[in-house]
Amino acid sequence: MPGRHSRRSVLAAITALPLTGALGACSGNGSASARSGSSSKSGTKGTTTITFWSALRGSQQVVDEFNKTHDHIRVDFEQIPSGTQGGYLKLSNAARAGNAPDVATIEYPQLPGFAIDGVVRDITSMISDDLRAKLLPQSLGQTTFGRRTYSVPLDVEPMVLHYRKDLFDRFGFEVPTTWDEYAELARAVRRTGGGRRIAIFPTDGMAQMAAWCWQAGAQWFDLSRGAWNVSLADAPSRKVAAYWQRLIDEDLVYCNSSTARVYDAQVAGGLVLTRLSGAWDAGAQMKAHPEQKGAWRIAPLPQWTPGRPALGTHGGSTFAVTKDSRHPEAAMEFIAWQVAHPDALRARLSSGASSQYPAATGLVPVGRAAFDRAYYGGQDIYRLFEEEARKIRDGWVWGPRMTATGFVMQDAFARAGAGSGTLLSALRTAQDGTMPDLKALGLSTTQHST
Repeated sequence: MPGRHSRRSVLAAITALPLTGALGACSGNGSASARSGSSSKSGTKGTTTITFWSALRGSQQVVDEFNKTHDHIRVDFEQIPSGTQGGYLKLSNAARAGNAPDVATIEYPQLPGFAIDGVVRDITSMISDDLRAKLLPQSLGQTTFGRRTYSVPLDVEPMVLHYRKDLFDRFGFEVPTTWDEYAELARAVRRTGGGRRIAIFPTDGMAQMAAWCWQAGAQWFDLSRGAWNVSLADAPSRKVAAYWQRLIDEDLVYCNSSTARVYDAQVAGGLVLTRLSGAWDAGAQMKAHPEQKGAWRIAPLPQWTPGRPALGTHGGSTFAVTKDSRHPEAAMEFIAWQVAHPDALRARLSSGASSQYPAATGLVPVGRAAFDRAYYGGQDIYRLFEEEARKIRDGWVWGPRMTATGFVMQDAFARAGAGSGTLLSALRTAQDGTMPDLKALGLSTTQHST
């Protein structure tokens, strides 16, 4: 492929590998333009029509509100399936054919891959100073690689501790503030009998493991030396893996998927006393278990070093302008409104309860006002989220093929949970499985720490 020699630079590693379809769309090929599902001028009152794909709930309401209040841009919306084999596969295939929408929703871990593949465009110069000033810096940092920005964050989700206050009160437990205290609490929960455990270790939890390692100071990927430097088993990650391995070995946590029915039953039956997940999970818990209203509270995640608090994130979405967009300025105007205007968040929240933490921090009062505090016993969870979001450690970089990395890691986690291997060996296996994909992309790579 052309440009391979330049991929040793950080910028080239992100931008030099467009998909064939994306190249065709940018080359002015007439047939590609004719086929494109991207935007077009409607010819009616000079309105520009753009297309938007998203799997996020509430997106139709957001689009309806935008179209109602803007007469120079019209957004055509398509709800797409979530997940790797759903919306992301559809987006990749559309980009190959030159038919990608103007605006696409992409989660943080998948963004570098879509940037490298040429699906999304560099929007560094298109983001206004006003919009930058509204966004939590750590959120924008996750969409920026080699000083180039490829999407605008909608929400950023600090990992927090959700806990069963009723059961804590019943057994006289204190909310842990350090991971050592959490391990001691796990032992105390185990002694209560009845099959209770402090939590699950999620065997499908690449994102959770990433957040824990991120908090501990890990850097799975970085671009500091003009290459993709991979360190999935660095010293902080080894510390985290050893910690959770000890809880598994002592039978202090369940080991199963966090998306399986068994986990839903564990939560419903009061068998797990804590959930370690992003701010968004508060709203998800409300919908999944309305019968537990009043039983749960939220606290800061335990820390390794209380005097130097840090956090990773768990979840969150961004909006990107694709290379196929023929009206990128209109696409950016829609994105900026969607992530930063109070009416956009109100429209999204009208679709149902949500506890997402907006990347545009000025919208926190909107989220707070819409959230029913009764489920969490009147607790102002948004005040907690504000405090925790400031602790997100800056500088984390997701890898170019996190979906593939996650598949390998989660398969190894499942084996470790069944007693075949360890969590540390799972991290090493994931690193070994990641390298061929990066090299196949023609990226300059290095490996560090075993």
